[in-house]
Amino acid sequence: MNAPLSVDTPLRWPAAGETRAPYRVYQDQALYAQEQERIFRGPVWSFLGLAAEVPAAGDYKATFVGDTPVVLTRDAAGALHCWVNRCAHRGALVCRELRGNVGQNGTHTCVYHQWAYDAAGQLVGVPFRKGLGGKGGYPADFDMAAHGLQQLRVDTVGEMIFGTFDAATPPLREYLGAEHCANIERLFGRPITVLGHARQYFSGNWKLYAENSRDSYHGGLLHLFYPTFGIYRQGQRGWVHLSDNKLHQLLQVCKPADDQSIEHYQQASARKAESDAQLEAPEILRWMPELGGEISLTIHSMFPNVVLQQISNTLAVRQIQTKGIEGTELVWTFYGFADDSPELTAHRLKQHNMVGPAGFISMEDGEAVNICQQGIAGSLDAASVIECGGSSTDSMEVMGVDENGVRAFWAGYRRLMGL
Repeated sequence: MNAPLSVDTPLRWPAAGETRAPYRVYQDQALYAQEQERIFRGPVWSFLGLAAEVPAAGDYKATFVGDTPVVLTRDAAGALHCWVNRCAHRGALVCRELRGNVGQNGTHTCVYHQWAYDAAGQLVGVPFRKGLGGKGGYPADFDMAAHGLQQLRVDTVGEMIFGTFDAATPPLREYLGAEHCANIERLFGRPITVLGHARQYFSGNWKLYAENSRDSYHGGLLHLFYPTFGIYRQGQRGWVHLSDNKLHQLLQVCKPADDQSIEHYQQASARKAESDAQLEAPEILRWMPELGGEISLTIHSMFPNVVLQQISNTLAVRQIQTKGIEGTELVWTFYGFADDSPELTAHRLKQHNMVGPAGFISMEDGEAVNICQQGIAGSLDAASVIECGGSSTDSMEVMGVDENGVRAFWAGYRRLMGL
């Protein structure tokens, strides 16, 4: 891995605007530190988890917002909380497990010096507070209420829980926009069951994956599985909708029309497997219509750190976690509905072979991030070319060949970063 670059001169964005992304933004350690402050700890809502991951009083989930470790909890009254996973005493991690339950009125206790906190992050216990044998201890005016854990604002849409550090962040529904909230509610329209988790590590900057999820036309070019088996075909009816603040993208595709044959699509494709390629379990390709309408694919990218997916009958959220300037971890949470039949649950589990770290589709996205980071190493003056479809950052009512969503990402990024 290449050493992060440290550059003293301020970044000047190319005059071509969002049709260029300077390679320095993926490599500059100072810019990365600014992202943590201005984006992840700034006026945005970051995804924390699903309500079904912390369903009961005392449940908790440890996660990250950018580089900052945080813990999502549910208290005895059912309220959700999120606090920075850093003891107010000496800065140690308070919670060292990924998830668990501390009991309805239990505490989160730092192993180092046993400072204890309730579900809301309030300090409720300090050992030897009054000393021992009349010696030591804390001053008489020591105020436990002044030493709680740093808390985030928390809000939800559907099953999705978001948090923000910034008191000036607009309300969550305003931040996401009505259409994007409506899609979340569509994909969480009834009680869910978490089917499992997976983690995928990329040796590349987090923004490379954010771009990838907003690139609406690489699917038929990068992913060999698509043209070989035809579950997604260029020219299907679909749309790409960008939020007003240019931060979020909703890409949706309907099932192929009867006259969109797989043979025609394969003939037009520049890349496909050998013609005799077959699946041992061809039922993996089957789409069982659900959720109403004909939408068979949804890639919903919400700035800065989550993608909500519906690919055939796979349903998942993908949380983006920054791991330094050249590292990204993608945490997948797969789900189904509580009233799914055993047959549908089994079908979802089988279709997970298409997505996730070793999926027939998704592992190629990870490799794309890796090779981009490798290719730009050491290059500060060059920039990527983002001109497919022109220079627009507008929504589109067709599944075209464009990079509107990628340009919109950079428009929002530049505004938050002051670039």
